[in-house]
Order: sequence, then C-alpha cells, then structure tokens
Amino acid sequence: MTISPPAALLGHQEPRILSSPPRVSTAGDDAIEVATMAGLDLDPWQKLTLREALGEQEETFYNELLGQHQRKWASFEVGQVVSRQNGKGGVIEARELAGLFAFGERVLIHTAHQFDTSAEAFTRILTLIENTPEFDAQVKKVSHSHGKEGIFLKSGQRLLFKARSKGGGRGFSGDVVFLDEAMFLPPEVMAALMPTLSARPNPQIWYLGSAGNKESIQLGRVRNRALAGGDPSLCYLEWSANACGQLCPEECEDHDRRDAPETWARANPALGIRISVDYVRNEFRSLGHAEFDQERLGVGDWPSEGEGWQVIPEDAWTALVDPGSQPRNPVCFSLDVNPERSMGAIGVAGVRPDGLYHVEVVDHLPGVTWMVPRALELIEKWKPAAVVVGNFGPAASLIPDLEAKDVTVIKASMNERAAAAGGFVDACVRPSSAPDGWRSTVRHLDQGSLTGAVSSATAHQVGRDGAFVWGRDTPSSDISPLVAASQALWGYRKFGRKESPKPFALVGSS
Repeated sequence: MTISPPAALLGHQEPRILSSPPRVSTAGDDAIEVATMAGLDLDPWQKLTLREALGEQEETFYNELLGQHQRKWASFEVGQVVSRQNGKGGVIEARELAGLFAFGERVLIHTAHQFDTSAEAFTRILTLIENTPEFDAQVKKVSHSHGKEGIFLKSGQRLLFKARSKGGGRGFSGDVVFLDEAMFLPPEVMAALMPTLSARPNPQIWYLGSAGNKESIQLGRVRNRALAGGDPSLCYLEWSANACGQLCPEECEDHDRRDAPETWARANPALGIRISVDYVRNEFRSLGHAEFDQERLGVGDWPSEGEGWQVIPEDAWTALVDPGSQPRNPVCFSLDVNPERSMGAIGVAGVRPDGLYHVEVVDHLPGVTWMVPRALELIEKWKPAAVVVGNFGPAASLIPDLEAKDVTVIKASMNERAAAAGGFVDACVRPSSAPDGWRSTVRHLDQGSLTGAVSSATAHQVGRDGAFVWGRDTPSSDISPLVAASQALWGYRKFGRKESPKPFALVGSS
C-alpha cells in the first residue's frame, strides 16, 4: 500500500482585496518577458500584479525616446500591500526593468524610508542587469556614490535610488516613482511629489509596503480609496487575512483564524515557495497576536483620520440620491481638471420636472486631451444654456480650444467659483436655522466619482467674509467631478431657462 504525501500548502495567488480600473489592454506580459530575460522567475501573484497595474487605456501619447505612440496607463497610482519576505521586491525589479528596456521611460525613481533598503534594491537590480548581456550593453555608467546611486543608460534613461526625508519629494519627479516601505510614507512627501509629475506624459506612482499602523496615513488613504471603489485611476492589491477584532468571541466563525495554516496561505502568496509553514508556525508561537496579525497576516492598524465628508455630511448627501433623476433640456455643462492634469471631469446640471435641480458627472476620465472633443460633441447635441470653465487653475487651458470652435465659455472668476461651491452646499445641507418645511433642492445619481469627490472635498477659504472654493483633503484626492457639478449648477441657475419641453438623459463614463 502506497500512501501519498500530503499536498504542500501554497499561498493564495490572488489578493483578498483587488481594485483596478477598466483597461483595453495590458503591458504586464511585456514586463514579465523582460523579467524572464533577466533570469527573474516570477510567481503567478507577481505576474498578476504586473498585469493589473500595467493595464492600458485607449488614449495614447507619443514616446519620443521610442519614436512611437503608446497607450497611457489606466492606473496613475498602484498600491500593493503584502507581508515581508513574500517577494515584493521581485515585482519592483520587473517593473523597473520593463521601464528601462521595454517602455522607454526616461526617469525612474526608487525611494525607500531607509537608505539601507534603497541601497539593497540598487544592488539587486544592478546584479540582474549586469548578468544580462543584452541589458548590460545598454548601460553607460553606474553611480555608487552614497545617496546618489543610479544606473544610467546610453539612451539617456536613468534609474535613481533615494532615501526619503520628511517634507522631501520635490526631487522625486520621474515617469514612474516607486515608494517602497510606503507604510512609513509621510503625507508631506506626497504633497511635494504630486505637482512634479504634472508635466510627465504618462506618469505612474507605486506604493509598496506591508500592513500599516496609525502612522500610515498616506498608504491608509490609498487603501480607503480602493475599498470605497469607483476610483478610475487606482489599482490596489492586498494580501491579508480577514482577522478577528478585539470584540470577536473566542469561537468566532465569521473571520479567519490566526492559528490556521489556510489563513497564513491567504495572507502570504509565497507560502510554500519562499516562506515555510514551519517558520510561520514558529512566528505564531513567538509573537503576540497583534504583532503576528500585522507582520504575517497583513492586518493593519490603519489610521482613522475622520477627514472625509468635511463639508457636506455623508447622511445629507446620501439622502439626495435618486437613481431615476433626469433634468429637462436645456442644461449647463462645466469642465474641470485636477491639478496634476491626470484626470478631467465634465458635469451637467439642470432642473427636473418637479422643480428640483439635477447634477451629474457625464464623464470622468484620465488625461485631458479627450475633454474638448467630448464637450463639442455634447454641445452640438444638447445646445446647453451655458458652458462654464474656471478662469483660474488647470481647466483654464481648455478655454482657448473651446473658443476656437466658437463656443461661448462662461469663465468663472474666483468669486463665482466661491458662489458655485457655497450654492452647492446650500442646496444640499440643511442650515441650523432652517424652518420646519425646508428641503434640499438638488438630487444626484449616487455616482462613485461624484460621491468620492464630495467625501474628500474641503472648504478652502478665500477672502475674509467666509467665502470658500473647493479644496481637497489629500494630494491624491480628485475633486474635479464635484467642481464640475457645482459649477454646472451655478451656471444653470444663472443662465438656464426654467421651462423645458423635453427630458434630458446622458450615459457617460463617470
């Protein structure tokens, strides 16, 4: 009688949490091929990460280095959370190799919280390149100077390695920026980094780390956006256990058991490959529950900032949802662009048959080159009462192109933008002194892009009389859908007709 040995327990190759935007293609297989050429044998979960993160959208840009048009990344931001020693570094190395030898990216920046981590990453990728003759032949020079480590190609491309400092970030501008040890990433770095990427034709930011703690504000924000869903330019992957909390009973059956090898496999894709079950069992015996949960099961003690819904309370916004809402024609359109110019939004507003106002995001898509052609299409079809664009800020660059097509653009001044923001709040939120018969005057469709913008918006004071314009609570928040919707409502209330013979409906990409 032959007894077969028990099957080895292997880590789950798909993450517990996965959120990625729509794509028309992926360059992930190109990155996998380049990694294979360098002798980097990737696990299935690492390949999955690359395929998801390197999804491509329809819009293209011209890559001068390669002399050809390429599709832009569907994901402006990529977040990956996985416990230590699983092979996160292999994902970074594959992406860096592809950036240098396949994608034609000019500047790649690899940053880490500690210099030792950055230096180790430099040594590993340099070894891969030097051991691959086809790649090594393209290297012009290598800098080993302390704090200035980098690999420079004959094409002018470069891969630079830096350690982060609080408040730093302006020196991290690149076509792709890797933020390793992202659980230690201060928000100040992102505030400095984000504007530096605006001139890049196809930028991408990678946040990579293990489970965070209360200090992991920036990575926690990225994670929260992924959990909320609907972010059109964020790819997020997390390998973690759904562990019990402090209030769970001892025999809880609703969560993963921390002492179960199957739970370990769910949180560690490299279990049975780089990490043995015996080693994790030893960790379980040695560490306290909280430490084991965070270090091995990917269970973060994530910060709860209470930042969301600062201007319009969540319950007030939720009460305004009407999935069947439609405005009558004519309507007003408005266009807005985020500061990084990575996303643009077109909003519409009008009045419904019952006299309430309707606001909607027609389109919310990556980039800005699509916006004027799409606006012209909408204007031709719907003959709006007004088209509003802020006279200051990123969207102002759209005005000349619209006017060149004989579009009369209402250029909203700072005071008018403040009136739009204040009027939007007044239409949504019951004032403390409101009479008993007060009711809100606006309805919306509960679109993810608009709701996300409302939840992350802040009131940025202008002047001394209490007026405000829309601001954002984090550098990575995109409030362009809210700005577009509120300006459209302001435009309709000022320029739109009150009576209309036919209902209006739009289906967009919001």
